[in-house]
Amino acid sequence: MHPRLDYRKAAPDALKAVTQLEAYVRNCGLERRFIHLIKLRASQINGCAYCVDMHVKESRDDGLSEQWINLMSVWRESGVYDASERALLGWVDAVTNIAQTGIPDAEFEALKAHFTDAEITNITVAIGTINTWNRLAVGFRTQHPVDQPAAAA
Repeated sequence: MHPRLDYRKAAPDALKAVTQLEAYVRNCGLERRFIHLIKLRASQINGCAYCVDMHVKESRDDGLSEQWINLMSVWRESGVYDASERALLGWVDAVTNIAQTGIPDAEFEALKAHFTDAEITNITVAIGTINTWNRLAVGFRTQHPVDQPAAAA
């Protein structure tokens, strides 16, 4: 797979706008684990290798467990996520797949049980933001870095 174009160079003002939205998400008061959950899950759904690679590494760097990270793609079958994380994962799935889901009331009610209206708004902005990044990376075939394999002992 080869990159299609470098969107950073092609439209720097567009990149600046998305970066400003990203800065808002980082500073809106949501817990870091929730931001990691949003970014990683949406990136999995969207098939964005660049973003999955980045957000796995960031989650690990922030101390989230390997199990928490690794089981996210099968979260419905795992007991590792607490009730608020499960509600958030359901919302991420519904919002990211909006054309298929229509965002059911049940997903909203589950989220509402754990988050304030302001948090729900910020969560939804965060989902929209990572979906924008995913569309840029997947659409233009942005390549993730390839880590050097660890030497066998």
